[in-house]
Amino acid sequence: MRQDLMEILVCPVCRGDLTLSIVATEDDEVLTGDLACAACNQHYPITDGIPNLLPPDVRDAMAAAEDAPGGH
Repeated sequence: MRQDLMEILVCPVCRGDLTLSIVATEDDEVLTGDLACAACNQHYPITDGIPNLLPPDVRDAMAAAEDAPGGH
């Protein structure tokens, strides 16, 4: 994820500002990290340079479906 995207990203739950925590970078791209919303205390992981901005309930439902027998 490019750091300049922080200018336009907002929390998908409450539209609050997000704070970026960086774990790993390559050149100017954040490969691993976390986006956090102080307004509603939600966190959004960044994995392989891709921020997962799905609302937490949708993200949890998708993870459960993948873990279920026959899930992808």
